[in-house]
Amino acid sequence: MEFVLVLPLVLAAVLAVVEVAVAARLQLEVSHAAREGAREAAATPEIERAVAAVRRSLPPDAAERARVSVSREHVVGGKAEVVVRLRHRIATPLFGGFEVVLVARAVMRVER
Repeated sequence: MEFVLVLPLVLAAVLAVVEVAVAARLQLEVSHAAREGAREAAATPEIERAVAAVRRSLPPDAAERARVSVSREHVVGGKAEVVVRLRHRIATPLFGGFEVVLVARAVMRVER
């Protein structure tokens, strides 16, 4: 009888841990994509190439949903900054299906 009472709580806890792990993995991917975009923005003055580098670094479903902003100074040693924002929906209906916004920012020095 106690097992039947505790089982829903255990399942809810397991689902919560899985959702946190998925969101954490996606945050790492967004951070990596921002670094890739900043590296490209630092090496070339073409903003489109930096955006493309970000989108290549993300999983296909996330790449189309990501909002990428790139700012770059046009002097050697200036800043090249990439900010990536991605809305992630928590999939488990148990938690209400709310959304979180994952944000990553990377800055590198302009090389040329």
